Amino acid sequence: MKANIIFEMAKDGGCSCYMREEIPDFGLLGFGNTPQEAKEDMLKAYEEIKELLKAEGKQPKELEFIYHYDIRSFFEYFDFLNVTKVAERAGINPSLMRKYAAGIVKAGERQYLKLQTAVNSIASELAAANF
Repeated sequence: MKANIIFEMAKDGGCSCYMREEIPDFGLLGFGNTPQEAKEDMLKAYEEIKELLKAEGKQPKELEFIYHYDIRSFFEYFDFLNVTKVAERAGINPSLMRKYAAGIVKAGERQYLKLQTAVNSIASELAAANF
């Protein structure tokens, strides 16, 4: 079963993630100072819930996570990506992208679509690369 996980950065710099769907027995949330910590916290809760369900004699569902990031949490999680270069590839003004990544300005749907296209292109190129 697929579970969509939403990442959001808080104004105080912390991060949370939560499951969009309502799946019986699973109300997953994660919190941390970074998206990585929030994800680890959520995955720990997932494993704990599965163990509790097994102890109750239930067969827990295996979930396949699909991660959705806001721009700020994306660039913090994937901190090895150069914000300026990704912006250029997406056709977004690099200065504006840095403001999105810093949480100063919120991006609209059109900007998210441009960014998604660029990230998909980068992912395809990386998947085809060999050493």
